[in-house]
Amino acid sequence: MIRTWNEESLDHRNALLYAMGISEEDAKRPVIGLINSWNEMNPGHFPFDKTVIQEMKDEIYRAGGLGLELPVTGICDGICSNTPGDRYTLPARDLVSSEVEMVAELNMLEGMVLMATCDKVVPGMLMGALRVNIPATMLTGGYMAAGCYKDRMLTLTHTKQAYAAYVEGEMSREDYKGVVRHACPTPGACPFMGTANTMCAMAEILGFSPDGNASVRSQSEKWRQMARAAAGKVMEAVKAGKRPGDFITRKSFENVVCYMMATGGSTNSLLHIPALARQVAADITPETFDTISRKVPLISTIYPNHPVYTMEEFDRAGGLGAVVKELVKAGLMEAEADGMYGTIRDKADRAENLDPQVIHPVSEPVNRQGGLAVLHGNIGTESAIVKFSAVAENAYTFTGPAKCYDSQEDAWNAILKDRIVAGDVVVIRYEGPKGSPGMPHMETFMAAVLGKNLGEKLALVSDGRFSGATGGLAIGHVSPEAYEGGNLALIEDGDIIHIDIRSRSLRVEVSDEELARRRESWKPKEKPASGWLKLYKNNCTSAHRGATVYWDTY
Repeated sequence: MIRTWNEESLDHRNALLYAMGISEEDAKRPVIGLINSWNEMNPGHFPFDKTVIQEMKDEIYRAGGLGLELPVTGICDGICSNTPGDRYTLPARDLVSSEVEMVAELNMLEGMVLMATCDKVVPGMLMGALRVNIPATMLTGGYMAAGCYKDRMLTLTHTKQAYAAYVEGEMSREDYKGVVRHACPTPGACPFMGTANTMCAMAEILGFSPDGNASVRSQSEKWRQMARAAAGKVMEAVKAGKRPGDFITRKSFENVVCYMMATGGSTNSLLHIPALARQVAADITPETFDTISRKVPLISTIYPNHPVYTMEEFDRAGGLGAVVKELVKAGLMEAEADGMYGTIRDKADRAENLDPQVIHPVSEPVNRQGGLAVLHGNIGTESAIVKFSAVAENAYTFTGPAKCYDSQEDAWNAILKDRIVAGDVVVIRYEGPKGSPGMPHMETFMAAVLGKNLGEKLALVSDGRFSGATGGLAIGHVSPEAYEGGNLALIEDGDIIHIDIRSRSLRVEVSDEELARRRESWKPKEKPASGWLKLYKNNCTSAHRGATVYWDTY
């Protein structure tokens, strides 16, 4: 047993279990928490229904345990996109981690199976699991089928682009509504290389979820087999006393970054991986990402890094395992890193690359560097992030006059009304962890940019973050953020901004003396916050350090 009970406390707990029909014999079994994010509000967590839960309970029971379902928060960024609710999505990660910690410790669980799919819930659950450090496995929900309308591949992000095209007069209202109706045909993670699929991959690379779980079709029989495998594996771990702290190391997180670079994963990883690593006293910084990006090439691209490939093509090509196989073959991953299902080498040995056009060998990459760069300069003196795998190469160097907005909504309305034009460098500020507060994503603005065919013709620089599906020259996570007095707050309309991705440079053509003069009259813009948002604002770190209230946990 992982937990230590005295007779009185155990009997007190059991009296409550008996009230729900659990027998005296079953109450003697180790209790495994099925930590479930299922709800009826978003498709990512919808697959974890009573049918699959029962299959997992049966598997646990056969192995000698008692599986009991414990619900926690399951949110979806897409539900609240371009609304004030988006300020809650990143803070939800830390809230979910608290819930996992609480239900595990309060209920004295012997082990857990974590069930989540979407952007903030997967890393939140894993943060809680690392703090609790009891035997744990994870089942992620699998990917959603790609949509289709008039023979065009669709994902959720195409709805925003279609709206901008509709406003521009380039698309009929009927076609716009047709895109909306057909963009999301099934439950699961949106089938692009966004944050959800990047985080599901993180769970598998770290060794929590079964082989192939990060690249399997949601609710398929193969996915259900993985559900049963996750349930069975946690019982093996309970009997062996195997805990996450026994196999998670800094190398584990570096492997995740390697995979992310090879696949053009979401920039949100620069918030989640550092925050997660700190739970086990490992330091992963933006510089870690940039260093790995320079040596690990981009070998597989799906939307938005590719115009038409989605998770469906990636799955057919061999999925996550095939990418791992190519990276291990080239000596770019730590092959001996362990997990609940064996080492990274074991995963590579079990995999096969079935389509080198979708998953390239390292010797024939899509790009010689990984999909992300960390920029420095007098904008973002700590760091700023760009997903250049989603940027046209002719836009790697960009110079233009600043147009400044203190919210995404103001900038979005401006571009819809053609007040922002080709050649501009749009600055959206006071959207960082403390400034918004909550650091919402700037996806809506960039989708409008793409919908107006300006993806290569203007740039965005922001202390906000992006959806993993964002394309175009979008630079985010600028730290220090405007609210904390970063130079982003001091830029004025017309200032010339220089962007050079290859040289990792982000600068405004304003002298240090002039910036100092402007700072004398600067005051931060205060946006309303109460309750959980205010708690988060008062306690979170910068984007450079994971934007988390749990940075110092050891």
